[in-house]
Amino acid sequence: MVATALLAALAVATGPSAGAPSAASAPATLEVSTVAATAAAELPRPGTVLRSESLRRDLWIPGSTSRAFRLTYVTKDSHERRARSTGTVFVPHGQPPRGGWPVVSWAHGISGLGDSCAPSKVGPVLKERDWSYLRTWMEQGYAVVASDYVGLGTPDLMPYLHGKAQAHSVVDMVKAGRSFTAGKARRLRLSDEWVTIGQSQGGGASVYTARYATAYGGKRLDFRGAVGTGTPAYIEDYVKLLGPQDPPLTADLNAYLVYIVASLRDVHPELGIDEILTDAGKHYVGLAEVQCDEEFAETMDGVLISTLFEAPMATLPGLDETLADYMAMPESGFDTPVFMAHGAADVDVPYAQTARYAARLAANDEPVTFRTYPSDHSGTMQASLEDTVPFVRRQFRR
Repeated sequence: MVATALLAALAVATGPSAGAPSAASAPATLEVSTVAATAAAELPRPGTVLRSESLRRDLWIPGSTSRAFRLTYVTKDSHERRARSTGTVFVPHGQPPRGGWPVVSWAHGISGLGDSCAPSKVGPVLKERDWSYLRTWMEQGYAVVASDYVGLGTPDLMPYLHGKAQAHSVVDMVKAGRSFTAGKARRLRLSDEWVTIGQSQGGGASVYTARYATAYGGKRLDFRGAVGTGTPAYIEDYVKLLGPQDPPLTADLNAYLVYIVASLRDVHPELGIDEILTDAGKHYVGLAEVQCDEEFAETMDGVLISTLFEAPMATLPGLDETLADYMAMPESGFDTPVFMAHGAADVDVPYAQTARYAARLAANDEPVTFRTYPSDHSGTMQASLEDTVPFVRRQFRR
């Protein structure tokens, strides 16, 4: 029974395994500007742009981008400290409406924890899928900004699946994009009106952002709503089951699991995770900090997850409270509409868990719409566009 539940539930560890980032070509050198580098304690307010440069053309969203930029900006980390993050700004063709281009803040799925895995450096993991999807939004007349998330391509480790840290990154990327384009030609300027859209890990980030966007964005932004596809929920319930009793898992699930353990160990050293890891466990957790998605899945292929633990995760003092703070999805307090789309054939993020979460939101009278599609994990992105495009359009009109 435990083995069956674990096998099903660990699939929520969010994200595709195919298509690891390829080696990057030489970075762009045009339009590079910087703000004096400072220690974290001296960083300016979140949303401040520290560095800007033209994005390499091979990383532009094909067919819909007129200009694109890579920014280094200030956000907050998992401990609410000011920190650096990076991300991209994609401007569509044409002239924006009065006030600037309405903004989609894109939240990406898992690419890895290592700095070399940042999408602003190498593009999305599944380029054809993500670029086709984002092109649709740009053709609707939206600019796209896309955070790498704090720690991915910048100092410290990306806190994988940490809800509040991801939300800060997504919100502050909008601030940075607006600040940067404010001094540019009118055709590049961004509006203060925005939504967030994400897939898989990013679906969770978008829904989490919807809960905190008004507070994090303040009066400088006008948040309108969120779309999450393939959104994971209740992962913390399953992390507690991990230990030396675990059955064999697939290479992909092994990789996602160890990414979670590596991030928890980094953010919460007081848990003492190293004390319950074997030497092999410490070795693979260390590799998780540097290897990107596909490479790490290959590394974990054939590894028995049970051999990584001396004792169950559940024996760690304070684990329940720590996991709840780290990754539990918010169940109340939303002040803008949220659209959640999920595939009935999704085996990466099991449908039942997300449906349970959506039902909890509905029971709490939260402004959530939940729709099911006859698709798999990735297919839900395109399948749901017939509903999500008009949903987003309505949010910008209200």
